Amino acid sequence: MSTMTAQLLTIEENGLVVVYEVDEQQDVRLLHFAAEAFDPSGVPDKHRPRCRALQLHITGENQNDHHGSKHTGTMPGGRLTYAGHRDVRNEAGRKFEMDLRSDGVEVTLHLQFYTGASVVRSWTEVLNTGNVPRGLEYVTSFAFTGFGNNGVVPWDRKCRLYIPHNTWVGELQWRSYTLPELGLSRTSPFSTKPLAYQSTGSWSSSVYLPLGVLTDEETGSSLFWQIEHNGSWHWEIGDGAEGFDAGVKESLLYVQLSGPTETENHWWKRLEPGERFVSVPVSVGSVRGSYEEAFRQLTLYRRAIRRPNEDNEKLPIIFNDYMNCLFGDPTTEKLLPLIDAAAEAGCEYFCIDAGWYADGEWWDGVGEWLPSLQRFPGGIREPLDRIRSKGMVPGLWLEIEVMGIQCPMVKRVSKDWFFQRHGVPIIDRGRYQLDFRNPEVIAHADQVIDRLVNEYGVGYIKMDYNINAGIGTERDANSFGDGLLAHNRAYLAWLDRIFAAYPTLVIENCGSGGMRMDYALLQRHSVQSTSDQCDYRVFSAIAAASPTAVTPEQAAVWSYPLLDGDREETIFNVVNSVLLRVHQSGHLGRLSEERKELIREGLQVYKMIRNDIRQGLPFWPLGLPAYEDGWISMGLTCGAKTYVAIWRLDSSTETILLPIRAGGMKAPAVRVLYPSHHDAAYSWNEGGASLSVKLPNPFTARLFELDWS
Repeated sequence: MSTMTAQLLTIEENGLVVVYEVDEQQDVRLLHFAAEAFDPSGVPDKHRPRCRALQLHITGENQNDHHGSKHTGTMPGGRLTYAGHRDVRNEAGRKFEMDLRSDGVEVTLHLQFYTGASVVRSWTEVLNTGNVPRGLEYVTSFAFTGFGNNGVVPWDRKCRLYIPHNTWVGELQWRSYTLPELGLSRTSPFSTKPLAYQSTGSWSSSVYLPLGVLTDEETGSSLFWQIEHNGSWHWEIGDGAEGFDAGVKESLLYVQLSGPTETENHWWKRLEPGERFVSVPVSVGSVRGSYEEAFRQLTLYRRAIRRPNEDNEKLPIIFNDYMNCLFGDPTTEKLLPLIDAAAEAGCEYFCIDAGWYADGEWWDGVGEWLPSLQRFPGGIREPLDRIRSKGMVPGLWLEIEVMGIQCPMVKRVSKDWFFQRHGVPIIDRGRYQLDFRNPEVIAHADQVIDRLVNEYGVGYIKMDYNINAGIGTERDANSFGDGLLAHNRAYLAWLDRIFAAYPTLVIENCGSGGMRMDYALLQRHSVQSTSDQCDYRVFSAIAAASPTAVTPEQAAVWSYPLLDGDREETIFNVVNSVLLRVHQSGHLGRLSEERKELIREGLQVYKMIRNDIRQGLPFWPLGLPAYEDGWISMGLTCGAKTYVAIWRLDSSTETILLPIRAGGMKAPAVRVLYPSHHDAAYSWNEGGASLSVKLPNPFTARLFELDWS
């Protein structure tokens, strides 16, 4: 329903309640964004002016607030007034748009709802309607002030913020904090300190994932978000009050999400008369529940926005020869027996990873993408044909966005192919960053893909990205960040063209593992490399946390049995990947027969349950995992069946109790699904809706099936 009464515009959709107020001066406030009904008393009249529907700051305007480092009091954001709205239905669901205007500026707020998910995609358009240029410094894609107003406990004593720390081989490490633990306490009417998190550069998740969850532990509600951008981004939480004389207890908590900013990310945009700027999209949701329900709703939403593709329907098993295997040193001699072993184990894709284009050291020579005759005396078609002959789809590794400083092409192309700062092409770890706004770069990338697909017959590409291009490029840009943003969008447009031209081609998204894990890329790519972590024991925490950031069927996790490993090491590797997307590796042909059979069994189990995985919703019986945990568990609810992976790490305790309420209080039929021969003891506690599991030895893992039918 949508009604306009008493100056309130209320939208109720998919369990979300969104309330805007248009006051007598036509100022617009976002008073409510939650899964529960709106309580007008939660936002007293005197505080409503702070509940701006957006923040927008233009160079030369007065930032009219005691803001410190916060992006509050922006202008002309504070002068924008209501100019109309539209409320329609489209293929995705409901679409709401609101127009606002000030002198020389028109703004449109967009809210796209998706049927079946308590999540909305939000973005902002800014149009310069004046006759002089305007300089954009900051524009929110979503802004909401007033979280934690319901109930009687003040927000600093009941809110908990979940932050996803991320780093190379240490991805997906969620930590939760009270706001005072992060330095945001109600010691005065308002603080000049925001809790600010951002990423600057072309690795969108090298420090944090572009995600967050804020929970009100008194009311049991959570606000959560995802910034959908493959470059720089920023979000912040802070407080504010009306005037210096406001009481300490009267301050309001806000959440603001944006793409790049001038202060944090070196982004500034000169908006010419008649020119329009569109902010990066973000998704925001609210649930009655904790982070677990938030991630389940995000899973539904991510599936709704993702490019329809067969790969995420069938979930074929991928073998890649890199991790704990050839490590970037492929040759025909090494590959042929590995191909045979991968096919025998049950793999369906075989990807030749880095090094296929270089006679020796391959790192800084990338960019031309022609196969090495030294590595492949009979041509690269020989191993690729062998892959096909074994019934698998062949794949190759690429890093299409860079060119190594030793690449022969460097001397033949213009410096305008590369990111530049202060007139000089920028080098990061032996590579130049290609600028995808340049038509010659696009033509080069098109030719490479055409050669791989049409000449070599490749059906899978591992698209890696191993540098951070920094704050951006100055060429044809108003600022470094402006050049980066335009390149980011040009690269996405190129990807869209490639997927349209080659609809059956599967392209994996990889950025040194999980350094570019965002849904600008993942709404296009069907597979995401989650980590380069080489220690299978450490990988369990990354694997278990993967569904927080990626749908299970997109989250590629390595299973790489070691040459000097044993039975339990092999099982542990399989359990790491079997509820997600199997990224098989390892010298399979050189394993003992017992361990080969364990791999074959694990891949057969995966084929049996993968149709459930693509529809499953995640949960964490022991909470979100951390490296220091002694036990870790992650599960998927899949209709009448629930699958639960359990890892015992270095815990001295043999038994763990897993609360599982997927089927209500009914007792399920429980069995160890993998491995078929095991020493695990287990029992179902019907009264407590929990599974008791005993694993006698450290560093062991098992996969359970609970059947509620």
